Amino acid sequence: MIEPWVYPVLTAVSVLAGFIDAIAGGGGLLVMPALLFCGVPPLQALGTNKLQSMFGTFVAMTNYARSGLIEWRRNLPTVAVVFLGSATGCWIVQSIDPRLLGLIIPVLLAAVALYVLFSPRMTDEDAHHRVSSTGYAPIGGGIGFYDGFFGPGTGTFFTASLVALRGYGLTKATALTKLFNWTSNIAAVLLFAWGGKVLWLLGACMAAGAMLGGWLGSHTAMRFGARLIRPLLVAISLAMTARLLWGYFAG
Repeated sequence: MIEPWVYPVLTAVSVLAGFIDAIAGGGGLLVMPALLFCGVPPLQALGTNKLQSMFGTFVAMTNYARSGLIEWRRNLPTVAVVFLGSATGCWIVQSIDPRLLGLIIPVLLAAVALYVLFSPRMTDEDAHHRVSSTGYAPIGGGIGFYDGFFGPGTGTFFTASLVALRGYGLTKATALTKLFNWTSNIAAVLLFAWGGKVLWLLGACMAAGAMLGGWLGSHTAMRFGARLIRPLLVAISLAMTARLLWGYFAG
């Protein structure tokens, strides 16, 4: 039984998480502890988090798309592979202990933070791509699998890999990240809903907050560009690294 006070509190948390997600990713590290603190069982917390994130990401993606920052047709193969990867990861995580990832992922996040901090490619200028859109599809699928299986840092991994491998400027990479993240969220929500792991009323309230946060965050990112996204990516990556390491060794 969810207490009445939980609804406005978690809705407010979702506003902040949606704002952060729209710019740099990592909002799930706010929402998941908040859900668990409020007494939501772990699997229901995962499913409800994906539901609210799906709506917030959709609003952010729509804002980026209206500004012409998303190339739809070129990235459709990656969208399909991300969907399959996320669905597979979400299915597997329900039967496999993901604890090992709690140690591996912080290392990867720290590497992302260092790349964002020191790479000259982390600007709004497009650069020569190292792989084609088709070549990137398996990489996107792998990140989608990770999102369905575990989750934290997915947006950060998408953004960093799109800059490094596809040559996108940071704002364009962030915009395209929302498309891929939304796709992986849809797949996860379908799997969690099929298993009865979504709290729909709570998720709807949180979705409203995430949509507001996503709208504010995407507009903020488009206004300030790389000079905002770059430091926030570093901060989020380091914060997630510390949070996951603490959770791994304390748990």
